[in-house]
Amino acid sequence: MTATENIDVPELETQIDDDQEVLDEGEVAADYLEELLDIADLDGDIDIEIRGGRTYISIVTEEEDTSLDSLVGEKGEILDALQELTRLAVLTATGERSRLILDIAGYRTSRAQQLKKVAENAIETARETGEKVHLEPMSAYERKRVHDVIADAGLHSESEGESTRRHIVVSVLDS
Repeated sequence: MTATENIDVPELETQIDDDQEVLDEGEVAADYLEELLDIADLDGDIDIEIRGGRTYISIVTEEEDTSLDSLVGEKGEILDALQELTRLAVLTATGERSRLILDIAGYRTSRAQQLKKVAENAIETARETGEKVHLEPMSAYERKRVHDVIADAGLHSESEGESTRRHIVVSVLDS
């Protein structure tokens, strides 16, 4: 038996196809975002990174340049809308749904650090008081990040509320 006989060819082909789809997705998204930047007459560099089969796209500029802030908006609302529009552009071009994550001017990275602190404070409060802790409303992406931190700490969390009032409730697991 040769070394090549041990390779599961269909599985390898599937992996190559998946990797190519992610690369295609990143290229389509980058083209779409470059056009957007041109239309808005904004300068920015687009970085594409593939992590765990998911495309992460960042639009960055010089540290002191705040021109991209208008694409983030208050509480990242414009950023979330641009991410959805970019996903739709990928769907239109490839016929495949996209789970890409868009970050502009480091907003998501900064927000992730803030969310971790919010989760840690809620964990501490829940442990000290034994009471449920209700957090501020946040997007599905942000709730997912907070749920992960809370689960890693061994506590329970669930989302409650509807639409823009959807928020996380943290509680200590019953023993």
